[in-house]
Amino acid sequence: MTDRTRAHVFVSGRVQGVYYRANTRDTAQEKDIDGWVQNLSDGRVEAVFEGTKSAVDEMVEWCHTGSPAADVDDVEVEYSDSKGEDGFRIRR
Repeated sequence: MTDRTRAHVFVSGRVQGVYYRANTRDTAQEKDIDGWVQNLSDGRVEAVFEGTKSAVDEMVEWCHTGSPAADVDDVEVEYSDSKGEDGFRIRR
């Protein structure tokens, strides 16, 4: 088993109502990343990515741009040990 890492990400800016979650899910699935993404009541998007360090790093980097219609102001990220997420889903 490869070394897996976990990134807990908060994305702020114009990131709701612009298909940010759907694009995040599709990109994560392409990169074989497990985890989830959801909108927060304060207008941010929260996500958890688990996978190889390189794939998770690519996913975090992707968050700085996100979906084509998004306007990202900031990405906060906290790394920790993988907790065994399986698959990638949009939380509602």
